[in-house]
Amino acid sequence: MSRFHQMTVYVAVAETESFSAAARKLALSPPAVTRAVAALEEELGVKLLIRTTRHVRVTDAGQRYLDDARRILAELQEADEAAAGLNAEPRGHLAITAPVLFGQLFVMPNVVRFLQRYPAVDVSALFLDRVVNMLEEGVDVGIRIGNLQDSAMRAIRVGRVRRVLCASPDYLAQHGIPHTPDDLQRHQIVAATNTAQTVEWKFGDGDRSQSQRLKPRLTVTSNDGAIAAVRAGAGITRLLSYQVAALLQSGELKTVLSEFEGAPIPIHIVHREGRHGSAKVRSFVDFMAEALKSDGALN
Repeated sequence: MSRFHQMTVYVAVAETESFSAAARKLALSPPAVTRAVAALEEELGVKLLIRTTRHVRVTDAGQRYLDDARRILAELQEADEAAAGLNAEPRGHLAITAPVLFGQLFVMPNVVRFLQRYPAVDVSALFLDRVVNMLEEGVDVGIRIGNLQDSAMRAIRVGRVRRVLCASPDYLAQHGIPHTPDDLQRHQIVAATNTAQTVEWKFGDGDRSQSQRLKPRLTVTSNDGAIAAVRAGAGITRLLSYQVAALLQSGELKTVLSEFEGAPIPIHIVHREGRHGSAKVRSFVDFMAEALKSDGALN
């Protein structure tokens, strides 16, 4: 039994947390999956998995081996594709991640176009408003909004966004336009946040920065909810510019206090490729980078 086969089986079991699910994923029999993992543990002389009646979990040693096994298998696939030539047709499964609303508005339309161009690729998209650990969660490409932490990831800057305050023209006509951050104390605030009774909004950067602690009249837990509320005239909210770009362009919403905005926030495409880079990842990154760089709402 080859070590690469054992690694592939082990990674599938660890990621699905199930021997039976791994067997279905790999089109193997459950006994074959069990034998492969048992043989790997015996050869290594270490327990990789903890088995209970309901769950399978990795041990501390198993987690370290899982990270290494994923990297080795990815490099093997890259080497195979590199040997086939840099112009090999992209194929296989691609896992991507992005923030929820950004994924819906900017990523998904381009994913559909990418799939139409490359019929041998299939994509799973993980849209979450949290930073996904791409290595642990098996994600190939991510789109990040914000300054990047130091990491081994490769990154391509594709745009930037701003934090903007906006409201409907009807609300501003009725309640007036704020001219300084202090004026917000007299306005109805819609906050896309948790259930905190107050929010603190920062304006400007460096020595010119200032903060306003505000009591929202309406608090919602999603950006979509805040957008719907201010479109209906509920008050002023603060969002990232891409989230309301179409509404600003159409005039349905207006920005206020633009002169007090902070520094733009960068957008990057990040990926965890090795020396060569697989055709599917390389093609997707190039495709998405071109699309996002050319989008006026992001640049």
